[in-house]
Amino acid sequence: MRNIKPVKLKLKKAFLVVDVQNDFCPGGALPVTDGDRVVPVLNKYIRFFAKSNLPIFASRDWHPKKTRHFKKFGGSWPVHCVQNTEGAQFHKDLKLPKEAIILSKGMDPIGDSYSAFQAMDSNGVHLENLLKIFGVEELYIGGLATDYCVKFSTVDALKHGFKVILLVDSIKGVNVKPRDSELAIEEMLSRGAKKITLKDLIKR
Repeated sequence: MRNIKPVKLKLKKAFLVVDVQNDFCPGGALPVTDGDRVVPVLNKYIRFFAKSNLPIFASRDWHPKKTRHFKKFGGSWPVHCVQNTEGAQFHKDLKLPKEAIILSKGMDPIGDSYSAFQAMDSNGVHLENLLKIFGVEELYIGGLATDYCVKFSTVDALKHGFKVILLVDSIKGVNVKPRDSELAIEEMLSRGAKKITLKDLIKR
């Protein structure tokens, strides 16, 4: 865990990896179809940002055993990503550096908390404040799932005044309805996000 200095830095760009956890990958409690296929691509982005000495954040669902988020307590979803369970761990092949800042969300037993902007680090500091500390203006986002946590995180980032670059080759969706991911991407772009792929980033 990186120690945050109170002095504001000026790093401009940061990478947010959204919820690449076992329960959202094949074999998990709430699997995204081919969700694990984003991992190798995300690792390439991680190496790119790490080599550039830019901050890397990784959000995770970190639910209590009893929460209204789950069907059995009145919510919409099967039990998943319960704190300190195997399903809540990051995918084993995701190569997060030791300096990555882990953000936990979904701890409130009466809320859903899809957005990483509702997440906090181990010191209780929310993502928006962390980005301000680092002087981040532009947030690159990839992970799971396109039509929920990626979308809500992107929309919140834009609402808070950050530029968002959506890494479209490193996202996959739940698709409760067949076009959910497609529509989510359209919404994010219509709100001001830009989309790129790893090849585009390397060219930059």
